Amino acid sequence: MLRTADRAFGVREVAQRMGLHPNTARFHLEALTAAGLTAREAEERARPGRPRIGYRAAGGAPGGRRRYRLLAEMLATLIARSVEEPGRAAEQTGREWGAYLAEQPPPYHRLSAAEAVANLTAVLRDMGFEPQSVPDADDGGYRVRLLHCPFLEVAREQPAVVCALHLGLMRGAFARMRAPVTASALEPFVEPGLCVATLTARDD
Repeated sequence: MLRTADRAFGVREVAQRMGLHPNTARFHLEALTAAGLTAREAEERARPGRPRIGYRAAGGAPGGRRRYRLLAEMLATLIARSVEEPGRAAEQTGREWGAYLAEQPPPYHRLSAAEAVANLTAVLRDMGFEPQSVPDADDGGYRVRLLHCPFLEVAREQPAVVCALHLGLMRGAFARMRAPVTASALEPFVEPGLCVATLTARDD
């Protein structure tokens, strides 16, 4: 409706035209503004008083379908073909992002292995994984079962890049947490739709 209009519309006018409650119309108009699809505009008025705020459609084409999977496949292929050691580069990038995504504990608090693993699984869950941590009775470490990979299709095409990225991400998160454990290995596709990360005590 705003795109076909030749002027800015106020909240109440939008609500009336669209059959919405004014609060609902205001909510959506603010969301459109935050997305850059509309712009606020104060009306010019000669008499004193607070000017009415109107909303006008912003320039540019309407948003279409996003193809992030295609972009991810293209970028993973680019890394695999153009970088001398794609796995190492991906692992290092993963470390940086893992450190960014993890929360660092206070200086005086040292996390236990169980706490660090719980924090890691929370990070992975936020990313779209379905992690399950299982204590390893043999050496006191853990195994994290990744039952769902949000980048599965890309990982199947470029496992050397995507899986190294995930391994680095776990290592970076543990380093940020100053955890007593780290990710020593990530075994992809142990079963269809299942990858397993091995967590062991840090050497330092």
